[in-house]
Amino acid sequence: MPSLNASPLSAHIRRARPDEGGLIFSLICELAEYEKLSHEVEATEAGIAAALFGENPLLFCEIAEWDGEAAGFAVWFVNFSTFSGRSGIYLEDLFVRPAFRGKGIGKALLVHLAKQCVDNGWSRLQWSVLDWNTPSIEFYKSLGAVMMDEWTVCRVNGAALTALARGER
Repeated sequence: MPSLNASPLSAHIRRARPDEGGLIFSLICELAEYEKLSHEVEATEAGIAAALFGENPLLFCEIAEWDGEAAGFAVWFVNFSTFSGRSGIYLEDLFVRPAFRGKGIGKALLVHLAKQCVDNGWSRLQWSVLDWNTPSIEFYKSLGAVMMDEWTVCRVNGAALTALARGER
């Protein structure tokens, strides 16, 4: 049965519930497969559930439903811009299952997050996109997103993170 605020032919966005750890983990794995990064998934269902639904969660998830079925999700956290002096949202993952693409679900998720930014007085909604993902890049540009080509994402993890923590680098 569709929710009261959505017709059967529209997306309904809602906050993930604590009993949906398995669904969220499944969506993460589907996203990793799409991005050809399944080999990098170290997360577990229990770990994701703890991050989202623990005592003081720092991670949040919105579920997009289409006709009552989970069609996609957005996983995000609050970040902070020292330049604007305000918080914002960093969108860690946005994924729409292939069978539901082209229905406006990705846009509905981004609109929902943008509204949270505006309603909270936050300065921005930010995310990264793989450089080979041309359909997503074009979609994001159509919504007014600016590709920040002058910035390079940096990451230290695994053995390099351990070595850095020990002061060995």
